Amino acid sequence: MKKEAKLPIGMFDSGVGGLTVLKALRERMPCEDVVYLGDTARLPYGTKSPQTVTRYGVQCGAELIRRGIKLLVVACNTASAVALDALREAYPDVPVIGVVDPGARAACAASRNRAIAVIATESTIARGAYQRAIHAIDPQTRIIGHPCPLFVALAEEGWTDGQVPEAVAARYLDPVFKPASGTGHPDVPDTLVLGCTHFPLLAPAIRNVVPAGTTIVDSAATTAETVHQQLQELQLARPENGCGATRYLTTDDAARFGRTGSRFLGTPIAEHDVELVDL
Repeated sequence: MKKEAKLPIGMFDSGVGGLTVLKALRERMPCEDVVYLGDTARLPYGTKSPQTVTRYGVQCGAELIRRGIKLLVVACNTASAVALDALREAYPDVPVIGVVDPGARAACAASRNRAIAVIATESTIARGAYQRAIHAIDPQTRIIGHPCPLFVALAEEGWTDGQVPEAVAARYLDPVFKPASGTGHPDVPDTLVLGCTHFPLLAPAIRNVVPAGTTIVDSAATTAETVHQQLQELQLARPENGCGATRYLTTDDAARFGRTGSRFLGTPIAEHDVELVDL
């Protein structure tokens, strides 16, 4: 084992949504140490220009690398879409993994009829990151990108099951999966990509409104698997014994980060476990 294997994995997101990626990573690699940075003072990234998102992403990366990490996970769809190249150029000695490409690869592997739906925030859909990533793998795949902005608010408020989220999910997804006859949709998608790190919290409600047999691709889970494979290839994985530690960093309001983040992670985050940093 290389000595660098003892270093933690670094992760950042504009807020707490990336904690779904951390949760998936913890389930896949429970022995790894992780440092998670939520840039809550400057969220949302989705409304910012690509230049600003790139600057913020490089700053987040610098803070994590300063603390000593062996791999950087960009647990943010917007930053993954626009800042990966800049991060890799700025930090060539640290592997950088985003959430878009793993989700696209998993969706292409899962789809049988080459019809894939992608749901995400308005900015992620408008920028076409998943569309480009999927078409780079299979140019013949038909993609329906559909923004679902209310899902973010529902996840943040903890309204993830019951009639309200299911009604919202149906309003968003019925036009995609139950199109009216004669609307030009030859095939209903058989695969759905959750293209926002908030959306895994709403997976049960989404599952209840899409057709049976639809494959739901969680970019958090697929990113965790990609990280695992990369660490194995680079011989940077920690031995599978013991339990890894997590350090939480935020740029604003440690109490709110802990309170809201606990819902995304599925375990409590105490305020005193969250370090406030200034970027």
